[in-house]
Amino acid sequence: MGNALFIVWRETIEAMLVIGILHGWLSARPEARAGFPWLWGGIAAGLGLAIFLAVTIMDIRSWVSADALEWFQAFMPIIACSLIFQMVWWMRRHGAGLKKELESGMQSAADRANWLGIAVLAAVAVGREGAETVVFLYGAVKGGPNADIALGGTMGFLLALAAYWLLSRGSRFVSWRAFFRVTEVLLLLLGGALLVDGTEKLIGLEALPALVDPLWNTSALLDDGTRVGGLVAAFTGYRAAPSGMAYALLAVYWTLALGVLLKIKPKGKKA
Repeated sequence: MGNALFIVWRETIEAMLVIGILHGWLSARPEARAGFPWLWGGIAAGLGLAIFLAVTIMDIRSWVSADALEWFQAFMPIIACSLIFQMVWWMRRHGAGLKKELESGMQSAADRANWLGIAVLAAVAVGREGAETVVFLYGAVKGGPNADIALGGTMGFLLALAAYWLLSRGSRFVSWRAFFRVTEVLLLLLGGALLVDGTEKLIGLEALPALVDPLWNTSALLDDGTRVGGLVAAFTGYRAAPSGMAYALLAVYWTLALGVLLKIKPKGKKA
């Protein structure tokens, strides 16, 4: 439930940020009010795309064999990890100029009375966040009780509404910059956990060698089979008795994260 809550919380806030920028731009320009129906239509289209993807992924088990499903479930966490890495990189690179880029696109569409362009802009922005949410959720919480996933997702959405309200009030509470910096670290931790999960599944399918198994055993200190240990494992990739391959790839992942992502300068700023 915790993973579902965090994923929905973070992705909903990002989607609300984009919608808020687009809505605010249209509201401030009387000549662009005709774009509102197209904005809402684009948002609906983006949500529809995410729902379609969710239904497709959830129904895939009825399309493929049991063996193919195992491979699909092994690769999904790794795909989700890659998307997290790419998303953090993109936000690092473009986050500071996101508002300017969106408003520039809106201005260009409004100047040409290209309301379809505004709808596409909204659909792509919302659809991207929705699609990421679906992939992240499948990679992180598949196999969990549906009730827990639904409860976590609902709580994440409600908390996102509250967090967006606080963030929209500016530095009186917490800044957007601080929010994204903290959640970037949490997302990278979750990405590492997904990488370990996917790697272990590929080792189980004999697609990858274990190298050393186990690399060590810290069950006496913190067993990842317990409630607390399982929570730590779900968010960090911790294993009491990890395989050498899983942690070798995790080391490469964090080397890239710390050496590349966290040193990226926002677009438009000098290094």
